[in-house]
Amino acid sequence: MRNLPPWTSRALLCVFVGLLTASMAHAQAIGLPEISAKSKECIECHKKQNVGIYQQWGESKHYRANVGCYECHAAEKSDVDAVNHYNHTIAVIVSPKDCARCHEKEVKQFSGSHHAKAGRILGSLDNVLAEVVEGNRDFITPGFPHGNSAAAVNGCWQCHGSQIKVLPDGKLDPATYPNSGIGRLNPDGTEGSCNACHTRHAFSAAQARHPDTCGKCHLGPDHPQKEIYEESKHGIAFFSNIRKMNLESNKWIVGEDYWAAPTCATCHMSATKNQSVTHDIGMRISWNNRPKISVRPEVADAKMGLPGKDVPWQVRRANMKDVCSNCHNKNWIDNFYIQYDGLIEMYNEKYAKPGIALYALAKPLRPYKAPFSHEIDWIWFELWHHEGRRARHAASMMAPDYTHWHGTYDLAKTFYTHLIPSLRRMVKEGLESKDDKKIAMAKKLDAKITEVMNSKNHQWAIDKLDPKEKARRDAARKEFQKRYNK
Repeated sequence: MRNLPPWTSRALLCVFVGLLTASMAHAQAIGLPEISAKSKECIECHKKQNVGIYQQWGESKHYRANVGCYECHAAEKSDVDAVNHYNHTIAVIVSPKDCARCHEKEVKQFSGSHHAKAGRILGSLDNVLAEVVEGNRDFITPGFPHGNSAAAVNGCWQCHGSQIKVLPDGKLDPATYPNSGIGRLNPDGTEGSCNACHTRHAFSAAQARHPDTCGKCHLGPDHPQKEIYEESKHGIAFFSNIRKMNLESNKWIVGEDYWAAPTCATCHMSATKNQSVTHDIGMRISWNNRPKISVRPEVADAKMGLPGKDVPWQVRRANMKDVCSNCHNKNWIDNFYIQYDGLIEMYNEKYAKPGIALYALAKPLRPYKAPFSHEIDWIWFELWHHEGRRARHAASMMAPDYTHWHGTYDLAKTFYTHLIPSLRRMVKEGLESKDDKKIAMAKKLDAKITEVMNSKNHQWAIDKLDPKEKARRDAARKEFQKRYNK
C-alpha cells in the first residue's frame, strides 16, 4: 500500500476495518459472548495434557465463536453414556443430536442421507463376510464376552460405523470405540458421526471439501471413487490447481469463489449460485449404483424409509446439472449423461439381470447353504460388488481406465471364464447326482444358461453372432483402416 496515494491507503484501511468489524459481529451473533466458565476449566487442563487437541480447537471456528469443550461434551446424568469427569457430567461421544443444538439444518439433512445409515451394513452379507468368512470370534471384550471378529472391528466398522456399547462403569467398549464411522450407531439412538468428515477438533470445512477426506472410505476394489476421481479430468485439474481452490473460504460457491476444478464436495454437497449446501449426498445422484442392479435413488431411499423417497431422480439430476453448468455448456452436460446412462443400461441388461437369475437357480445346487461356501458365491459377489460397481462408478465420474480395464473388462472376463464355466460344472454335478430334486434344478439352470448365452448380448461367445452384425463390423473396420492406416 505504500505505493498508493495516502488518501487511497486510508480509504482501503477504513473499508478493511469495516468488513472485519461486520465479520466479527456476525461471528459473535452465532456464537457465545465469551467462553463459559466450565469450558475454561476444561481448557486449563487440556491445553497441558492434550496440546494437539487444544491447538486444533484454537484454530477452529468454534474457538472464534467461544464454543468450548463443555458446550459439545455436556451430558445429562440420565444419558446412557454420561460419566463424571472432574465433577462435570460429560459424554465422550458427540453425536449428531449434540451437533444439532447449533447445526440443526445440517443434521436434519445428514440424518436423511445414506451416509447416516451406513452402520446398517452390520446386518448385511458384507458383515457376514468380515465376521465369519474372514475372521473369527477370538477378539473378546467386556461388551462382547462371546467374542467378535477383529476383521470387522478394524475394517468395516471404521468406515460404516460401529454400534457403540457403554460398559457399566460408563466407559466405552474397546471393540466399538474409538470409532468415527459415518453411520455410527450412538448411545443416544442417533445414527452418524459428523467428525467422519469434519475431523476433531478443528472441524474444518476446508478439510471436508478436500477429496482426501472422502478417500478414507471411498476407495478400494468395490468403490474406488477416490482413485476414479484422481484419474478423471476433474481430479487432474484439482491437484494441478489446489492453490487456486480457495478451500478455506467461508463462502465457497463454485463459479464465484473458485473455478479451477470441482471436488467431491463441489458436486455432491457444496453451494452453487442456485443451490445451498446440502448434507444429504443423494440429492444430486440420479442412479444408485450400490446394489446388484442399478436403481433410481428414490427407490433405494424408499426401502430405507428415507425422506428422499419423495424426490424423483429427474430433480436430483437437474441439481447435478446445475453444478456442471458452472464449467460446461448444456450440450456437453446432456451428452455426458447420455453416455453414462448407456453404460448403466448395458451393465443392467448384459450382466446384472441374467446374473441375478442364474445365481438364484444355482444356489440350491450348492453342497452347503452357508454364504461364500462355494466358488459360485465368490464369483457372483465379485462380479457385481466389485467389478460392476467399479464400471458404474467410474462412468459416473468420467474415469475411462476404471470404466474399462478395471470395470467392463473384468466383468466380461469373470462372466465368461468364471461364472458360466462354474455354473456348467454345477449343472453336470446335479445331473450326475441321484437326487431327483437336484436333477430337476440342474435342468432348470441348464435351460437358463442356454437362454442367456443365446441372447443378443452373449451369442457371440457361442459363435452365433448375427451375420448382419458381423458384416457391419467388418465393413466398419475396413473403412477405418482405409482412412487411418496410411
